Amino acid sequence: MSESAAELYTTKADYAYLRVKELILSGALLPGSVIAQAQLARQIGISTTPLREALRRLKSEGLVELDAHRDARVAPLAAEEARDLLELRRSLDPLAVALAAERRTKADIAAMRAAHEGLRPLPGNPAVEQLVAHRKFHTALYSASHNDLLIQTLDGLWDKADRYRRLALEVERGQAARDRKAVEHEALLEYVIAGDGESAAAVMREHIDTSLGAQAAWRLRKHHPAEGSAAEGEADA
Repeated sequence: MSESAAELYTTKADYAYLRVKELILSGALLPGSVIAQAQLARQIGISTTPLREALRRLKSEGLVELDAHRDARVAPLAAEEARDLLELRRSLDPLAVALAAERRTKADIAAMRAAHEGLRPLPGNPAVEQLVAHRKFHTALYSASHNDLLIQTLDGLWDKADRYRRLALEVERGQAARDRKAVEHEALLEYVIAGDGESAAAVMREHIDTSLGAQAAWRLRKHHPAEGSAAEGEADA
């Protein structure tokens, strides 16, 4: 790791954690793939000791699997997890925007508007920057709820959900589906700013039910029907 990179992080393990997490969420390390630890450590410029520490942290987040022999692989995508994520977001996202409509401040409104300006419906094989812009908008909505536990919970779900969004984006979406997501994002912003929590929650429920996460859950269930049930959808949330 270079000196300039090292200065940005408290420890080498922190640096390794963020770099490996980025590789997983960007799709550079594919779901289910074996992690060649010595090679990966050289690639990101650290030793294997901080890398193993980072992998243990990623295991606690469900992004990596480690066995007793310290072999590691990226956690595979699973129909059951996709269903669980969808069920949680169906309940928590509408709650967050309803609270945001009640509690938003002038600073929250400015943050939401700024995040919305750079937002576009996700394309196939999205870049990390596009996923970050998408997350930034939803985070601005969540933050306006001023419920710290709810914000932390939704933030913790987001990394897991991004991997399922990538799976859904392997199927090309039409312009109509992309346009619908843009309209929903605009409506969420305006209803929260207007203080209309009921309408914001209703739009968010539709947003989740027609999300990339919902489509991924449906696709995985179709291939693994015994693992659970989930709703079908066709766009991004």
